[in-house]
Amino acid sequence: MTSTAASPAAPSQPGDAPTRTTVAGERPYDVVIGRALLGELPGLLGEGVRKVLVVHPRALRASGEAIRDDLAERGFTPVLAEVPDGEDAKRAEVAAFCWQVLGQADFTRSDAVVAVGGGTVTDLGGFVAATWLRGVKVVQVPTTLLAMVDAAVGGKTGINTAEGKNLVGSFHPPAGVLCDLAALDTLPANDLRAGMAEVVKCGFIADERILTLVEQDVAAATDPASPVLRELVERAVRVKADVVGQDLREQGLREVLNYGHTLGHAVELVERFSWRHGAAVSVGMVYVAELARLAGRLADADVERHRRVLGSLGLPLTYRGDRWPQLLAAMQRDKKTRGSLLRFVVLDAIGRPARLEGPDPALLQAAYAEISA
Repeated sequence: MTSTAASPAAPSQPGDAPTRTTVAGERPYDVVIGRALLGELPGLLGEGVRKVLVVHPRALRASGEAIRDDLAERGFTPVLAEVPDGEDAKRAEVAAFCWQVLGQADFTRSDAVVAVGGGTVTDLGGFVAATWLRGVKVVQVPTTLLAMVDAAVGGKTGINTAEGKNLVGSFHPPAGVLCDLAALDTLPANDLRAGMAEVVKCGFIADERILTLVEQDVAAATDPASPVLRELVERAVRVKADVVGQDLREQGLREVLNYGHTLGHAVELVERFSWRHGAAVSVGMVYVAELARLAGRLADADVERHRRVLGSLGLPLTYRGDRWPQLLAAMQRDKKTRGSLLRFVVLDAIGRPARLEGPDPALLQAAYAEISA
């Protein structure tokens, strides 16, 4: 697949006006990228909204309170819901807590949710909005690179269960997404690197320029103040917007966004969600690259490019060799599986994603041997 989204004429500068990418579909919405974007929030909420539930993790209490105060000054009635940090937020008990807050504050269908945080909070906030009164507005305010380029864009919402990641969820497009790059200035380096895995994924499946930018200057690509990182965010968002605008409910095309995720989600489950999502997806991308090579579909040079680009970002390329039985069992429960048929997104070349369905078990294990530590 080659993305049809337009490319910018030149990299944006940190002080430039915000850029907007529209996600098409039944309910089009804008992803706004820039700095100092809080003033954009009322416009995304739209007319008629009075009450706003601001969902935020404990670590971002100050950010949640700042958004609450700004909304109150603009005539809204904001209510805070503080949730746990990390994957602990994506539990049924936490969703039930948010529903309780909504009920006690008498939220109606004309009210809205604002989710402030990383991918776990945007997944949770979107799911709460999708299920309250069968659907209210949600505006996503992602504060991590991973959430900006992946979790907050596209309308996938969900929570985890003991049996797997994101097995309970709903498609619920947001009313808008605010990607304030200033949030990346204080993002821990490990979280920034993990987010880059999803950026690079977009490079492998659709926009090779992303890979080139990382290869040319990895330091600039991982510098929050750099125009290179802003361009990478804009490009990755356009890739995702292009795909989900055509296929919201994953009826075909959208599956390409799961590149590296089948094994990646299995690693997360086996590690009890102690691994960062991007780190697990990095291993998953190397795995499916090796799988495609062994299936005779991907050239050696393209497989090595996976290792070179991901390795330059400090992302993991291998995983424990003794965990294969557990990983295989986890993959067989993955939501992309159909019956007992395992399905993988692979590449026939850079920018040419395809599917590999029901590969021979010996081929699966041979590919895993290539990434085993």
